[in-house]
Amino acid sequence: MNTLTKRSAEQLASSDSALWEAVQARDRRSDGRFVYAVTSTGIFCRPSCPSRRPRRDRVRFFVAPDAARAAGFRACKRCKPDAAEPIADPWIDKIRRACVYLSNVEGHPSLATLSARLGGSPYHLQRNFKRLVGVTPREYSEAVRLRTVKGRLRLADDITGAMLDAGYGSSSRFYERAVPKLGMAPSVYRRGGAGMQISYTIVDASRAAVGRLLVAATPRGVCAVAMGSSDKELTTALEFEYPAAVITRDAGALARWTNAILAHLAGREPRLDLPLDVQATAFQWQVWQALAAIPYGETRTYSEVASAIGRPGAVRAVAGACAANPVALAIPCHRVVPAAGGEGGYRWGALRKKALLRQEGLDRRDGQDGQDTQDGKKGARRTRGERP
Repeated sequence: MNTLTKRSAEQLASSDSALWEAVQARDRRSDGRFVYAVTSTGIFCRPSCPSRRPRRDRVRFFVAPDAARAAGFRACKRCKPDAAEPIADPWIDKIRRACVYLSNVEGHPSLATLSARLGGSPYHLQRNFKRLVGVTPREYSEAVRLRTVKGRLRLADDITGAMLDAGYGSSSRFYERAVPKLGMAPSVYRRGGAGMQISYTIVDASRAAVGRLLVAATPRGVCAVAMGSSDKELTTALEFEYPAAVITRDAGALARWTNAILAHLAGREPRLDLPLDVQATAFQWQVWQALAAIPYGETRTYSEVASAIGRPGAVRAVAGACAANPVALAIPCHRVVPAAGGEGGYRWGALRKKALLRQEGLDRRDGQDGQDTQDGKKGARRTRGERP
């Protein structure tokens, strides 16, 4: 084995969990980086192979098809790992057309109707839609209708007109499906939050390397915790979200919650338990509840969060829910990290995420997944995220 091949094999062995995650997700971006072989069938495949996933203890990873073939495995006839170029995913165009159709059709077409229109069985349509979009066709359709009703509520003269324009056939169905996700009464949302009382304060959190910190709340609980570079940036974002609400600056009313957040940033209060008043879809709530369960000083990968909510294929949708989190720290989306290393994206900036992880004793440097390197202490903790 030459030096290059030996080094590649060592790198491959050191990242088995990341490779297995790519196989489970059928990640086409990993095609060409490695192949996996199944000992029970004697076949090796691309990471994106559409075949049924094998048991983990029956899988071996190889840096190239030649290495798998030398070990006695033969190429899969379905994904053709020997081909010079990856095979285009035939479902990408079908799912794109499905999204366009669902965005314009009235009501909820059945899976049978949708599959007959696009080709393929209802089972494979559902499976591939979730794989590529992160949610089911019905959930996607509901999200489209929710977006539509939000727009119509701002423009329509009455709630009934907005309800019908968005495709809800009855008021009972509208109040059952859409209203809980608005986070407020439809009449209030239609007025851009008119009648809502929101208090906010902005404090300096530069000691924790996150800059300025805004905390806002309604009488029911905290509705926003945001980080930014200036007070104007933070207040502008709050006013954009609630354009017709009565927004007042009141440090005294929020002192208790603000002090708790600052103590949390300083490491004096590991558990941050605040009453929340935020808008969310059912899926976002699932993700946020899973994030709230991550202990201080630990991280999870996006795939682990997806598995924790029973949706292992919804890794991208989990990332989207993290990005939509309006209450930083209270819902600790900064504790969700990529399996491959590094901090990953963050709504309030990657540098702030890195600072928060460092404050909690977690240094997500590539090749040292979650290892605590503060002060060079030995016996450092590891996160429960993917190990290298």
